[in-house]
Amino acid sequence: MANVSHTRGDITSHPDAPEMRARYDRMLGGRDVALVDGPVFLLGLYCAVSPWILHYTTSQPALVTHNLIVGIAIGLLALGFTAAPARMYGLSWAMCALGAWMIISPWIVGDGPDAGVIWNNVVIGALAVVLGVVCAATAARSTAKS
Repeated sequence: MANVSHTRGDITSHPDAPEMRARYDRMLGGRDVALVDGPVFLLGLYCAVSPWILHYTTSQPALVTHNLIVGIAIGLLALGFTAAPARMYGLSWAMCALGAWMIISPWIVGDGPDAGVIWNNVVIGALAVVLGVVCAATAARSTAKS
């Protein structure tokens, strides 16, 4: 019978470990992927589907289209942050602008929105601004290290 309890040595002793670590650091650019990109994508997804979750598709048809488009834009930014972080993190401030727009959009795009619709867009907008600032800070920190 084979001895399966035998423990192998630590992977740090593997001859390719330094090269793999360097490649991983280059790929990530020294940033925390899941900490920022995941919540940004989830925020975009929620923004896109929030009219159906909160049931204001008939009372605010303009905001339905608006939130769908802005949610897709936020989701695409998140995918870009993940796929090409070095190039896309310059657009972190665009997410802050989308967040600010979401905060004021119920009064500009909407037609007499109720408190639930207003609070929904204000919270989405505030989270987008905060996450945009976090993305921008992450980009600034990673470029300062380089």
